[in-house]
Amino acid sequence: MVQFPIFAIHTADVDTIDGITWIEDQVLDDKNMSGETLGLRRLQTPMKSIYPLKIMLEDEVALMKHHGKHYIDNYGKVFTYVKTKNVRLTYLRIARVVPKDICSIVWVKDVPFPFEEKRPLPREAKWAGVLYKSGIPWKIYEYTTEKKKDTYRKC
Repeated sequence: MVQFPIFAIHTADVDTIDGITWIEDQVLDDKNMSGETLGLRRLQTPMKSIYPLKIMLEDEVALMKHHGKHYIDNYGKVFTYVKTKNVRLTYLRIARVVPKDICSIVWVKDVPFPFEEKRPLPREAKWAGVLYKSGIPWKIYEYTTEKKKDTYRKC
């Protein structure tokens, strides 16, 4: 199981020697350090040449939108992700939005439960692109001002 957040790397060609994961002569992860997560171990390592992690993906939708293939997760597991399945993307009218302290609760038409969003919605958003996994509403893909044609996305 992949632990989010995950970070994009440009290749899966890594070497692990004595607990240190190397990518092109730079340290990607140092499992000799006591931290439980990749970020803590990278902060603790005495190694100077650290591989820069420039792109962080917080969830499955961000992973679907990203065009890369090679990643490292929060536990330090390097993996290659190939999109093989299609999920349906249907645009539904936003019924109401309930702002909370740290999130927004989004109700959309024809879905019997709300979606929790980390960020406030764009003010002009009227439609939500909802991804369906196995015929069940799964996640919100995007917000739009007008209804778009229903389609599919690879995941």
